[in-house]
Amino acid sequence: MSKKSQDQHRARYTLEFKLEAVRLVKAGQEASVTARVLGMPKQTLSNWVRLAEKGELQGAGDRPVSAEQMELARLRAELARVKMERDILKKANGVLREGITVKYAWIAKNKTAWPVTMTCEVLGVSTSGYFEHQRRRQTSQPSQPGGGRLSNEALVAHIRAIHAEVKGEYGWPRVWKELLARGIRVGKARVQRLMHTHGIKARSKRKFVVTTDSKHDLPIAENLVARDFTPTAPDRVWTSDITYIATDEGWLYLAAVIDLFSRQVVGWSMQPHMQASLVTDALRMAWFRRHPAPGLIFHSDRGSQYCSHTFQDALASYGMLSSMSRKGNCWDNAPTESLWGSLKVGRLYGKKFATQREAMDEVIDWLTFYNHRRLHSTLGYVSPMRFEANWHAGQARKAA
Repeated sequence: MSKKSQDQHRARYTLEFKLEAVRLVKAGQEASVTARVLGMPKQTLSNWVRLAEKGELQGAGDRPVSAEQMELARLRAELARVKMERDILKKANGVLREGITVKYAWIAKNKTAWPVTMTCEVLGVSTSGYFEHQRRRQTSQPSQPGGGRLSNEALVAHIRAIHAEVKGEYGWPRVWKELLARGIRVGKARVQRLMHTHGIKARSKRKFVVTTDSKHDLPIAENLVARDFTPTAPDRVWTSDITYIATDEGWLYLAAVIDLFSRQVVGWSMQPHMQASLVTDALRMAWFRRHPAPGLIFHSDRGSQYCSHTFQDALASYGMLSSMSRKGNCWDNAPTESLWGSLKVGRLYGKKFATQREAMDEVIDWLTFYNHRRLHSTLGYVSPMRFEANWHAGQARKAA
């Protein structure tokens, strides 16, 4: 084959496409999975990751990949990850409600079948806790020396480690619950006292500006939710909103879709504008991930993006019912407002982003943490993924 023919058959990718592929790997998706769904050799993707870390990644412009292709690739990669998560849940059904030691043993047994990081996320345990448990098993060291009371110094070390892992987002209630999840038996009053004594605390919440643009003449949907934020099963009610993030390149806008049952973020989109495509892309991602039955209620504010014909047509095509908050009443969409507060206080406040890409990477990292690991007070201090997994396990037992 001539060199010209070889060039014609060799894929050429833009820098943007390469960066998107690298981002998927850095967000925790296995390189082999990402390469498969993007239709490229794993070695090529590994080379991109290595070059990106050195700041030497370059793109080719003679065969650009369109924005639509990039979005499709992202959705396909996300769908592949979700399928892998469901496979793990199906196989691990018998250990979902077991203690942390049983889960660690199951993860070790299946570490060749799935990535350890993913099985830890799905089973609701920390990756660092798993590897520490394995290390202690190898050295025959108990988690609490002699099975007795940990010293204050040792307990503070555990507290600081958890606080660092969650980047300062947890206060004493969540730190206490995380300690219990790791098999460290301790009273909540002691954790509260030690954190206060050593100045370890969660970031304080702040008030943020809303982005709703309700000054338009588009049709408004009826409020079908009426502040009933407790559906009895997944994918019955979704809620959505838009927020913004400052970067040196300008504002970056983020739209998210939440399943009210588990408070899991099932879809999101980030763009440098607040056009209808921002919320439509978030909806599309949520639908590709979940494929809910017709009749789902989609709740939002009265913003022009959600009222647009483009977005309403997308809702109708998916068989969803539109619901909107009353004018000027943020409490009608309180769960999403709470999400923004957790994101901005827990991760974004005080940070400076030189580029929108930097901000996007930070948000995606936090969303992964939120869905898989963050202990949610509304859910009884388990993560959204764990809450839904427990529900599915309960349904399976009822059907048995």
